Amino acid sequence: MGTIFHLDIVSAEESIYSGAAEFLVAPAQMGEVGIYPQHTPMLTRVKSGMVRIKAPLKDEELVYVSGGLLEVQPDIVTILADTAVRSADLDEAKAIEAKAAAEDAIKNRESEVDYARAQAELIEATAQLSAIRKLKKRGH
Repeated sequence: MGTIFHLDIVSAEESIYSGAAEFLVAPAQMGEVGIYPQHTPMLTRVKSGMVRIKAPLKDEELVYVSGGLLEVQPDIVTILADTAVRSADLDEAKAIEAKAAAEDAIKNRESEVDYARAQAELIEATAQLSAIRKLKKRGH
């Protein structure tokens, strides 16, 4: 049984992480999942939140993801995220602004399409703010 697995986290824009990992914790649709080497294969949807990565000989690394898929194979784990941002790149001011804009769009919607888009943007901004606040509590 191996002590590491290969992890790839990619978004539509770029590859955020590619390398060895000892374990990771990800926000799956039905709750957080912990993945260790030789985990049972699975495929699940990812919801907005932080992915915690422990790489060999490194401090824990954090990546914010929103939406996408998590695929686990015995020696490789892949997260195909709609959005993925390194924790150091999260911007609280932008998230607050996006949340306010989404709340305003919900109040002033002109169609159901506008409402659905605004609601998705509100969920995304709220998840980012939650992640930022958790990072601040941890001292990151």
